[in-house]
Amino acid sequence: MNQAYQVKLDAFEGPLDLLLHLINHYEIDIYDIPVAQITKQYMEYIHAMQSLELNIASEYLVMASTLVAIKSQMLLPKQEIDIDQDEDYMEDPREELMQRLIEYRRFKEAAERLKEMENESKSIFTRPPVVFKDLALEKSPVVQGDISIYDLIGALGKMYERKKWNKPHDTTVQRMDIPIGERMQDVLSKVRKATNGIEFDQLFPYPTRTHIVVTFIAILELMKSKEIYCKQAKHFDALYIYCMEE
Repeated sequence: MNQAYQVKLDAFEGPLDLLLHLINHYEIDIYDIPVAQITKQYMEYIHAMQSLELNIASEYLVMASTLVAIKSQMLLPKQEIDIDQDEDYMEDPREELMQRLIEYRRFKEAAERLKEMENESKSIFTRPPVVFKDLALEKSPVVQGDISIYDLIGALGKMYERKKWNKPHDTTVQRMDIPIGERMQDVLSKVRKATNGIEFDQLFPYPTRTHIVVTFIAILELMKSKEIYCKQAKHFDALYIYCMEE
C-alpha cells in the first residue's frame, strides 16, 4: 500500500507568525491591514505548504477562515452605531485581528531580546585573560542571511508557478526513493562548487514531488546545522544559497 510522503516541520510558530511575516515582507501598515491582499498572500503560502504535503496544523486553516470572514465583512455596507449624539462609531472587523498581531509582535520582540541577552551572557567569563602566542588569526564570522522559512516556501511556490510542475506531464515519472542524508550531501556539494552562490531553483532539477520535498527538507536541515545560508538582495529577487565558511 502506497503512503503519501509526509513531512512535519518545527520551524513554524503559528498563523500569527506567518501573518506578521507577510506584513513585514510587503511593508503593510499593521494599523490599516488591506484584508484582500493579506488574505491572498496567506492562501498562497497555505497552498504551497499543501503542495509539499506538509503537516499543516488546524490553527493555520482556522486563521484562513477568519481572514475570509473578515474580507466578507469588509465588503458589506458599513453599519453605524450611535454611541453619542455628537459622534458615530463604525465597527472595524479588523480590530480584533489587529490587536492580536500587535500583542504577538510585542511578545516576539521581547523573546528575541531575551535571546540576544542570553547569547551575550554566554560570552562573559570570569577567569583572567590568557595569552595564546601560536594561535592563527581568526576569520571574521560569516553573517547569515535573514531569510525565513516563509521566504523559502514562497520561493518554492513561485518556482512551481514558473515551471508549471503542478500540471500533468505526458510522460510517466518513476518513483524515486532518496534518503535525506544523501540528498543533503548532493545539495552541499553543489553549493560548495558555486563560489558565487547557487540560485534556489537550480537545486530542483527533477519535477517529482518526492525529489522536491526531499530537496527542500535537505536545504532546511543544512541551514539548521549552519552549513549553508540563504540571502536575497531585495524583496521579490531570487534567493541564493551560499556555503558557510569554515
